[in-house]
Amino acid sequence: MFENVVLCASSAYEEKYYLNEQFQRLPESIKEELQIMCVLYTADVGGILTLEFDEDGNLLFNVTADEGDLLFDEIGSVLKVKQLQNEKKELLEALELYYKAFFLNEDVSELLEEE
Repeated sequence: MFENVVLCASSAYEEKYYLNEQFQRLPESIKEELQIMCVLYTADVGGILTLEFDEDGNLLFNVTADEGDLLFDEIGSVLKVKQLQNEKKELLEALELYYKAFFLNEDVSELLEEE
């Protein structure tokens, strides 16, 4: 059974950001962009945002909120995720390629040729 691999997470409740140690080798600019993106998301919408890879190497946005959190904007959350997926499409696709190549040991040369 495969568990998703967490790339990073941000919590509005604890006002903290987490980057999985397995991804410390990412370039600093990528790590900073991820941190800014996640922290701004939770500051704007609330809740907890987790970016994680599924077993196929797809990068998923997982959003949760405490049950009693009346300030969490569920509709705003969905819209914000779609906005980030559009605005950060190139970054997110590059992260998926990185994960597939270095963690799943896939031959990504075919994927690179398609672009």
